[in-house]
Amino acid sequence: MKRTLKIYYTSDTHGHIFPVDYLAGVPETCGILNLAAQMKKDENTLILDGGDTLQGTPFSQYYLEHPDKAPCHPMAAAFNAAGYDYITLGNHDFNFGYKALRDYLQALDAQCLCANVQDLRGELGILPEVVHTLENGLRIGISGIVTDYVNVWEQPETLAGLRITDAFTAASHAYERLRPQCDICICIYHGGFERDLQDGRILSYTGENIGWKLCEELGYDLVLTGHQHAAIEGTDINKTYAVQCPGGAERYVFLEVEEEDKKVDIGSRILPVEKEHEREPYDTLLPFECMVEQWLNQPVGWMANDILPEEKLKAALGGSRMAALFNQVQLAVTGAELSCTSLGNTPVGLYSPVTMKGIYRAYPFDNTLVVLEADETVLRASLERCAAYFTLKDGKPAISEVFLEPKLGHFNYDFYAGISYVFDIGRPVGQRVTKLTRTDGTPLGKGKLRLCTSNYRATGIGGYELLGRCPVLWKGTVQVPELIARYIRSNSPVKLPNRESCQVIWQPQT
Repeated sequence: MKRTLKIYYTSDTHGHIFPVDYLAGVPETCGILNLAAQMKKDENTLILDGGDTLQGTPFSQYYLEHPDKAPCHPMAAAFNAAGYDYITLGNHDFNFGYKALRDYLQALDAQCLCANVQDLRGELGILPEVVHTLENGLRIGISGIVTDYVNVWEQPETLAGLRITDAFTAASHAYERLRPQCDICICIYHGGFERDLQDGRILSYTGENIGWKLCEELGYDLVLTGHQHAAIEGTDINKTYAVQCPGGAERYVFLEVEEEDKKVDIGSRILPVEKEHEREPYDTLLPFECMVEQWLNQPVGWMANDILPEEKLKAALGGSRMAALFNQVQLAVTGAELSCTSLGNTPVGLYSPVTMKGIYRAYPFDNTLVVLEADETVLRASLERCAAYFTLKDGKPAISEVFLEPKLGHFNYDFYAGISYVFDIGRPVGQRVTKLTRTDGTPLGKGKLRLCTSNYRATGIGGYELLGRCPVLWKGTVQVPELIARYIRSNSPVKLPNRESCQVIWQPQT
């Protein structure tokens, strides 16, 4: 007898609850509240999510900083209205510590599944896997897994009360427990693919993403992936069907799974979120959403000259005024000698009067600041990583594919203040830094240097391994967007330095 399971799958919704583009300040067809109106649920339907729910919009950030101002937990309320059955956690769900995670999961109706997260305090109610029996008798085994790169990105104090174990090992053990008990076996994996899905070539060796390995080496019928925000409507890898949902709650994956005589057939589509939403919890949350909008539109100060959007390659070649502002703030806050910062993937400007909305558009990260004890060896290695951003095509500079695939990585190119340096991009990668001095032209010397960077970069992520090994001299607790706002408020109109510290050269083609 043929039996059918329908699945609505989302992932990487990143705080998009209302149908609003907060940074553009306009309505947008997106958000869990709108998505909830499209989910037609019955006893043979499951609604699943792959994590990264708490972080990503000014709305979610404002709630996490001011939970007492909201009538309820907005992310949990939206998920409850949609009728989610099971979720797993994403790496960004750990950004805010144990309490924020506990408050979310305790307010959530859905069961959290995460086989490689150990709750040392026992307050989160996380399960490694579950067998869900549908009305038609189908037994659905479901496990959840989060990329174990959480251990790389997060500081130990943020993970206090938690232990993140090896993702593949946990997925394997969960599969072994589930397979004898179920007809269909599903893994919700907050991670992406380490190989090209077309030709199988390896794209990354880091272990951050192991989606291909999960499909190839285990026996799950279905692997629901995320993290990379790619639109993967459906692919078969060694008899395992896999999908990936784009981020931002703009689209979702709808799957139809048929089982007959132990044979499983799966089809799927990626569908857009539509314009309609139910009245609740929209009406309940609307006053809080209006409060967020008021906060975002508050003027905080002025720039002496507006910062216009900067094309990525041009900024990397000739310097970025936006990065100069961020480094200026970081040096002022920390008193460090040197500073490095990065920009988001999308070019944006910053205009007067500067608002919190403008700042969040310009600096789209929830980072704090760290001061490291570095030396010339560390700086040279880090700058060589930056220099790898470039390649030459037909004798002209271009952005290396390494920073474009499998996921845009412009944020892994760093801009420095406090030093002057030259890249010769005609030379091999790893041998491109041809000059490195202080900004006044004097040698760096053999002593230690105080380098300010983000807590993200201080982990060594993005190819900056030596930074991750540097002693930490100071850690901040205030997020960078708020630090930028405070600086602009106290120093308006803000003037930026004219001198660029980076020079990129190459031998023109003749």
